[in-house]
Amino acid sequence: MANLATTFWNQGRWEEAERLELEVIETSKTKLGANHPSTLTSINNLAFTWKSQGHVDNAINLIEECVMLRTQMIGINHPNTSASQTILLEWQTERLRVSNIIDDVPKIL
Repeated sequence: MANLATTFWNQGRWEEAERLELEVIETSKTKLGANHPSTLTSINNLAFTWKSQGHVDNAINLIEECVMLRTQMIGINHPNTSASQTILLEWQTERLRVSNIIDDVPKIL
């Protein structure tokens, strides 16, 4: 299912990808546990889907949770933790830039 969700994501079929990713997360939590590295990868993937759908705040909150759990479970120096931290920083920076641009629009007009 995770591979099919990735295929949908690559095709821009966000809603279908999201539906499958949520299913994968629930199955993974049940079979492997909520903090298992595979579960965390599925959570990470869902964050990307939400970001692609424009649900930026939800995506950032989810990737923050993923970073916290990955840090606890596999350590701060693990490549997956580092990758999630980098994405979190990029998304937060992007959101700040957009917010600043929106704040500057009345000044320009």
